[in-house]
Amino acid sequence: MLSMTLPQTLLHTREYRQNGYMLVDSLFDSQEIAQIKAVIDGLVQSAERTGQYDSLLEFEKEPVDGRRIPRRIFNPFEQHEAFRNLATSDKILDYVRSLLGPDIALQHSKLNMKPRKVGAVVEWHQDYTYFPHSNDSLVGVLIYLDDACEENGCLQVLSGQHHRTFNHALPDGSFAGMITETINEAQHGPVISLPAGAGSAIFLHPFTPHRSSTNTSDSPRSTLIFEYRAADAFPLYTGSQLVGMERLTHHLCGEKKRTARFGGPEPEIYTPKDFPKSLYELQDASRSEMKTK
Repeated sequence: MLSMTLPQTLLHTREYRQNGYMLVDSLFDSQEIAQIKAVIDGLVQSAERTGQYDSLLEFEKEPVDGRRIPRRIFNPFEQHEAFRNLATSDKILDYVRSLLGPDIALQHSKLNMKPRKVGAVVEWHQDYTYFPHSNDSLVGVLIYLDDACEENGCLQVLSGQHHRTFNHALPDGSFAGMITETINEAQHGPVISLPAGAGSAIFLHPFTPHRSSTNTSDSPRSTLIFEYRAADAFPLYTGSQLVGMERLTHHLCGEKKRTARFGGPEPEIYTPKDFPKSLYELQDASRSEMKTK
């Protein structure tokens, strides 16, 4: 049974269909966010004590005051029960079911950190290009764990631009991990920033172009991300990395499907030259290559 009222559900669903995203303020309270941040601190401290980083953390390129600064936790759903409880809570799944239907799987999870003063830029991209499926019934849920504003790198989107694939190719045709065609306001509309308080959540269509800027402030901006898919959205093969990614999927509710549904914009299928650990590494490499061309 949905805990939201029907008018509220319809309002958010209509907003999502029209714009390609919706922002839900204060979906989680301060106590819930504090518990998650305590778990994150514990995971990072444990990794620092043991030196076992590779399967858990990715670091910013440059150290700060001689210390390596984490910028991503890989697969948080696999790392701790607290993340699993959050991902499967009705606070999220009520919205996801209203957008995708009753049969839902978790496609993947990640946690992006933008530490104060050093948080890395994320270039324009569409999530779908990283994991194309037989249809576009996927939704990313981005939960701000800190108050987010333009100065500390809140999410920015292009509204209503979720009906096609933008070009993500390098000159040789390989995957750049970011949009390589020109983005301009006259053609694509204004860039919309999505500042919100800690505990707020953004529901993002997989074709919605989005980015975030460098954190220039004294405040961190961490974002916990869960990607969900309808049970009849099956992944398209883009390389051997898909096998490992599918091991991290989890059916959460409703019926498991044995037949794929096809629909949505026609996907362009990109393959990277190699398979870096994260979007950050792929975009870093692509920026360097494009500068040399």
